Amino acid sequence: MNDACFQGDIPAAYDRYLVPILFDPYAADLAQRLASVHPHRVLEVAAGSGALTRAISSALPHAQIIATDLNQAMLDVAALRHSGGHIAWRQADALSLPFPDHIFDTVTCQFGVMFFPDKQRAYREILRVLKPKGTFLFSTWDSLESNAFAKVMMTETDALFPEDPLDFFRRTPHSYFDAEAILSELERAGFESAAFTKVEKTAHASSARDAATAFCKGSPLRMEIEARNPKFDVVARVTAALEQAFGKGPIEGPMSALVFTAEAPR
Repeated sequence: MNDACFQGDIPAAYDRYLVPILFDPYAADLAQRLASVHPHRVLEVAAGSGALTRAISSALPHAQIIATDLNQAMLDVAALRHSGGHIAWRQADALSLPFPDHIFDTVTCQFGVMFFPDKQRAYREILRVLKPKGTFLFSTWDSLESNAFAKVMMTETDALFPEDPLDFFRRTPHSYFDAEAILSELERAGFESAAFTKVEKTAHASSARDAATAFCKGSPLRMEIEARNPKFDVVARVTAALEQAFGKGPIEGPMSALVFTAEAPR
């Protein structure tokens, strides 16, 4: 199964549900960190439906932003949400970026590096397109244990499919949180001054069902669910588990991510 495949109805559900619940709070944070570097030309990789792109556009209204993603369907949703003149949307693979050497002041990525099948190759490509002393700024999710909504969702789906668990979130989004190992990978790729910080936020959803829909229909978990052809409503079951953990009506829970910075050599 291709974990990086966000096609069909997934991009729209991703943007409607997952983005406001999980991604927007971190997008605002990452955009402010990016603005402090004062870049003129920004490349975003794995831009998805443009949560971070929109935040960067607000924080850096005069910067040139090129937002890329492997999935054209995600970029199509992003372009509908934001058509600002200083943003260019372009389909691209982070492992083979279609740009000349040393042309970007910063490269950024929100919750996308976990999907790169060859992280060293992607990091070398990002380093190649950065200007000397340019900045690479990106985020990864912390462990499932540190992200309350995702933890409850996984506990419930493990119980629903004990013989054939749904592993997408463990396998990819919440699989890449060993900070020291990531710093080592960045250094091996040629980056300097690599550092990280843990950023804790609160996830908010207007209802448990919205959160359940976000996970079950707005991510490749949907394909894992459909492949098992369940005879029950998985969204309803996850909704009930979230309501039991967080209550009915609007819900909230802690979430945690790691934000990394690294510099290109002079």
